[in-house]
Amino acid sequence: MPEPKSRDLFPGALEMMVLRLLKREPMHGYALVQRIQQASNNLLQVEEGSLYPALQRLLRDGLLDAQWGVSATNRRVRIYRITRAGVKHLTSEVTSFERMLEGINLVLTLEGT
Repeated sequence: MPEPKSRDLFPGALEMMVLRLLKREPMHGYALVQRIQQASNNLLQVEEGSLYPALQRLLRDGLLDAQWGVSATNRRVRIYRITRAGVKHLTSEVTSFERMLEGINLVLTLEGT
């Protein structure tokens, strides 16, 4: 049986997950990659080539702040924190996502098809 094809996340999904994780605690990019993979039971694999542009967009939009720090392995890393604007944006995005998911579910569970 062929292996299932990897699918890209829908637009905004990565940013929403990043904001959600950073709402819990500040962390650096590699930790975000690991946490997404771990929290999704390895169903989601985020490439650093996707993560860092997303982090830059969130910084540019004022949804994150970043400071240089040192990782547990004594490496210099950029540590990201969600801003108040980021928390508001996350709440709005999650609400929109839940409504979209509800609509999709209603269509997928139509009787008689």
